Amino acid sequence: MTTTKNIAETGTAGKPVRSYRSPDEQGYYGKFGGAFIPEMLYPNVEELRTRYLEIMHEAAFQKEFRALLKDYVGRPTPLYLAKRLSRKYNTNIYLKREDLCHTGAHKVNNTVGQILLAQRLGKKRIIAETGAGQHGVATATVCALKGIECIVYMGEKDIERQAPNVARMKMLGARVIPAVSGSKTLKDATNEAIRDWINNPHDTHYIIGSVVGPHPYPDMVARFQSVISEEIRVQLKETTGKELPTHVMACVGGGSNAAGTFYHFLDELNVELIAVEAAGHGVTSGMSAATTRLGKPGVLHGSRSLVMQTADGQVVEPHSISAGLDYPGIGPLHAHLYESGRGTFLSATDEEALAAAFELAKLEGIIPALESSHALAALDQLQLNEKDTVVLCLSGRGDKDLATYMHAMGTGE
Repeated sequence: MTTTKNIAETGTAGKPVRSYRSPDEQGYYGKFGGAFIPEMLYPNVEELRTRYLEIMHEAAFQKEFRALLKDYVGRPTPLYLAKRLSRKYNTNIYLKREDLCHTGAHKVNNTVGQILLAQRLGKKRIIAETGAGQHGVATATVCALKGIECIVYMGEKDIERQAPNVARMKMLGARVIPAVSGSKTLKDATNEAIRDWINNPHDTHYIIGSVVGPHPYPDMVARFQSVISEEIRVQLKETTGKELPTHVMACVGGGSNAAGTFYHFLDELNVELIAVEAAGHGVTSGMSAATTRLGKPGVLHGSRSLVMQTADGQVVEPHSISAGLDYPGIGPLHAHLYESGRGTFLSATDEEALAAAFELAKLEGIIPALESSHALAALDQLQLNEKDTVVLCLSGRGDKDLATYMHAMGTGE
């Protein structure tokens, strides 16, 4: 496939002629993206590619989507000035409270959109993959809402460490199937979901939970999640008189909450975009998930991006204390933001994320998900002052991670 450099290049009139937001016609952000799929899946992916924008732009679709976001998901979510956290860093830190969404995380923004899309495509069966369980819960939730069969693939290791979310999925009527190969985490669950889709191509829609997979999934998921940054701009204007912060921060595994948080700031070049990956036991420890530091260009789960891999192209098993960041790749949009320099990519270790979670709980009375705690931990790495405005996406609540937090408290953390 050909690639088109997809950055905010300057035309003769001095205006951007391309946007960081959207891939080119082949689904590439710069040199990352595309659709690398088995022949059996070509009709499904091509149907999505040719119809997703048309369906999403229909007035009836937007009316139903926006109504569900408001009345079912609970949007808009608050933009909260964390005063005690701000005092510690001598700056202004706002938390975008995606933890207050129905189901407890941002994932539901995308599953609401994709279930409406699947209905319009006539699909009768939904499959999904999940790591931390939040996407699985969000998928099971919308399938229950619409009365559609739901099957969720989840790594056996993640099933053990995210037991509350497994129980929620089952209570919502989903069938949870363990992935028992490889590291038994998110990568392996994704592999199993793709196998299912290959075997059931006609009646099944695969609700991918992140900005990964073959085109058009990265763009589609980013568009559904862009409600986050859409609201941030409005809320900041109401609160501060200015739409643009100086910094926007989010954790990144595949990268759906970051894509949604960055989306309406991507072409605002004065806004610093800060993505925080999971360093695990340390970037060079061999137990990490810091893809931009450790990865090389390669194809994983249907798109070309940065992938943690050996010299002969075998995927390296990632590690993170947070199941949602325990992934050996990154979405092609984020790979492009990294390579182009538009985004700043940092990392935080397991221990740093734990410490940041306990700090937020004690300073603000908010228990964050371990994924979001990585973004909080990276505040220590920034040079901030009292004039800065930092918006950090609190992508999920910490209920699902209480066993990990309890273990940490028991060992004196």
